[in-house]
Amino acid sequence: MYSIMKILKPALLSFIIMTLLCGVLYTGVVTGIAQLIFPHQANGSILSVTLKDGSKKSYGSELLAQEFSTKEYLIGRPMGTTNLSPVSEEQRQVVQERIDWWHTLDPDNKSDIPMDLVTASGSGVDPNISPEAAEYQVARIAKERKTTEDQVRKIIEKYTTKRFLGFIGNSGVNVLKVNLALDGLL
Repeated sequence: MYSIMKILKPALLSFIIMTLLCGVLYTGVVTGIAQLIFPHQANGSILSVTLKDGSKKSYGSELLAQEFSTKEYLIGRPMGTTNLSPVSEEQRQVVQERIDWWHTLDPDNKSDIPMDLVTASGSGVDPNISPEAAEYQVARIAKERKTTEDQVRKIIEKYTTKRFLGFIGNSGVNVLKVNLALDGLL
């Protein structure tokens, strides 16, 4: 009959070796390579701005949504996930509440509200909106900031990414970058 130590010793040794290989060595190598090749992304893609006094201020990650809800800013997708069926009554009610909110925020805008402004993304933290969702908001932003619609559109265009290779994925407008540019910080 085997003793308990003869069974536990190889199991424990395997556990320690695999923990060191997979949990420490592999993680360290991947992190090191990422820091060398993609340091900005590996550190969270934080948008930092140098202020007039020379100090730096961080405003958030360009890869994660920031919540904006006032009239002078470009407003992104609803944050958070609901895990509701897209055809459920509860989802329809949530979308209707968001539509009502948009009509209250911008009562003069009679255009159809783009779908990405009333539905959350799969992750719930999508930093981008469609160019159509950005265009929907141009007149309101220009009016609130007492500027022209063309000036707002130029800023939006600057922070719009096109489809990869012209046909893969969708174009997107980075909400945080646009809002920092509207404030004159980018």
